[in-house]
Amino acid sequence: MMKLIITGGAGFIGSHVVRRFVTKYPEYEIINLDCLTYAGNLANLKDIQGASNYRFVKGDITNGSFINDLFREELPDGVIHLAAESHVDRSITDPTAFVMTNVIGTVNLLNAAREFWKGDYAKKRFYHVSTDEVYGALGETGMFTEVTAYDPHSPYSASKASSDHFVRAYHDTYGIDVVISNCSNNYGSHHFPEKLIPLAINNIKNNKPVPVYGKGENVRDWLWVEDHARAIDVIFHEAKTGETYNIGGHNEWKNIDLIHLLCSIMDQKLGREPGSSAKLITYVTDRAGHDLRYAIDSTKLQQNLGWTPSLQFEEGLAKTVEWYLENEEWLNNVTSGNYKSYYETQYTDR
Repeated sequence: MMKLIITGGAGFIGSHVVRRFVTKYPEYEIINLDCLTYAGNLANLKDIQGASNYRFVKGDITNGSFINDLFREELPDGVIHLAAESHVDRSITDPTAFVMTNVIGTVNLLNAAREFWKGDYAKKRFYHVSTDEVYGALGETGMFTEVTAYDPHSPYSASKASSDHFVRAYHDTYGIDVVISNCSNNYGSHHFPEKLIPLAINNIKNNKPVPVYGKGENVRDWLWVEDHARAIDVIFHEAKTGETYNIGGHNEWKNIDLIHLLCSIMDQKLGREPGSSAKLITYVTDRAGHDLRYAIDSTKLQQNLGWTPSLQFEEGLAKTVEWYLENEEWLNNVTSGNYKSYYETQYTDR
């Protein structure tokens, strides 16, 4: 029997990780710890909420006393730490919130692990999930590897870089068993529609402008979220302590090319005349410090642990579109209230 705390488990990536661990490992006890901010949604886990090996705990990782009490009561065997503020635009508006969640929250978890796993570090594991954005930006060639120097350009990526350093420092200083992974852009079901793909799907569906920063020349490496969850599974169970693994889809797309592909898929799924959704594309002022290109080299993960991406992007994007169109109630629920005012602030007055 293994007891795991998965932080941020009601969010986009976290819900896929929780679902995988709950269903694949019925002998594990999975505790989903989430603060349920705007991006955390228990509706993401309706299909497993009654599972006997699953529990939800509402709590804030920035509250050190709460985290200590949770560790004292539960004595977990491991932590998979996904809870984070993750949207670059929001970090530009309110960087302090990113410092609190991504840095202070991570240190609170590490401090609890240091205290309550003392003398048993080799049998416990702290897995920190990070981002490729800590590496900065690439030119037209090259890829990020696990030894690429950190060069964050946004408050978001700076906060994640800081948390990565703290995780490594607690391994080197205290001997805590840690692993870290840095992933590329994720896409798939249950993604809050502030990020590019779900935002565009929702706007195309409702015949609203599809905002594209600058000229849409920024390049990202896209990773299907279920492939990411599968990678987290294998890294948690098989990686050597202190190791870092990059997780990428080997799937680079310019934003504008991705949007045109998405428009084509939406036209087909909605029975619209080809080319009609592309007319909704609207170019908006580029955001500050916008990195031109990211690309992940996941060779180490593939060679050492046998993981490979399972889907071609066109297939994964079609599956993603189908999910959003088939789950209209979910989409309507998450795009009401505070999200609307935030969306108007971010994209309307440019």
